[in-house]
Amino acid sequence: MNFLMKIWNSSLGKKYIMGISGFLLVFFIVAHMMGNFQVFLGPYWINTYGQFLHDRHEILWPARIVLLTMIVLHIWSAFKLRAENRAARPVGYAGDPASFAASYASRTIMMSGIIIAAFVIFHLLHYALGVRAVNLTGIDFSALRDSAGRPDIYLMLLLGFSKWPVAVFYIIAVGLLCLHLSHGMRAMFQSVGWKWTFGGVSHLPDQIARWFAVVIFIIYTSVPVAVMCGFGKAYREAAVQHLAASAVSGKEVDR
Repeated sequence: MNFLMKIWNSSLGKKYIMGISGFLLVFFIVAHMMGNFQVFLGPYWINTYGQFLHDRHEILWPARIVLLTMIVLHIWSAFKLRAENRAARPVGYAGDPASFAASYASRTIMMSGIIIAAFVIFHLLHYALGVRAVNLTGIDFSALRDSAGRPDIYLMLLLGFSKWPVAVFYIIAVGLLCLHLSHGMRAMFQSVGWKWTFGGVSHLPDQIARWFAVVIFIIYTSVPVAVMCGFGKAYREAAVQHLAASAVSGKEVDR
């Protein structure tokens, strides 16, 4: 126990916590991206994927708890390391542009991390828990079902991203996430001394980090952009009309 506490309280231990939590979060980002991208295959594929997850509460909710725990640990270790660095060098190097750039990047990555954490919570409330107050549609997402009785993830995405404040917030949050990801990966490569040159390309790990972040941004934002440009509009409008008709019919029955 004392050994674990020493690691927990040491700068090296906090770096390990940041690195491990960051790696697990990147794994989740890629897995979630692959799931979301199925929306372009049509309702059958993404709803089947949603049903697969929905039927495995013993895996899904622990995974969500681990995700939130990793985010908290990642932010906590970043704050602690930043505080230790400031305590060790309270005054930066005067007139050193590199030092100024590093400080600016550090402040940016901290703020983007907080915004990303808030976004993840909003995203869980929006789609995972189906809280009506945050989706701006007035529709209970948790009650949406397709013709096979499965959760209609396809319709949830179409309805959710049809509201431009939600779509814009999503795009901004993903942009910050990718900036955070690119900076974090470059810092990780630098910390382990990876500065390869291959095929005339210098600092290859930095290029990999940058382009990985760009690809993640393009794929993630392609969904809200496509919806705002009219993707799935006919499906969404037909579903909304059906929901409205069902609501009217239900009221008549109640009378």
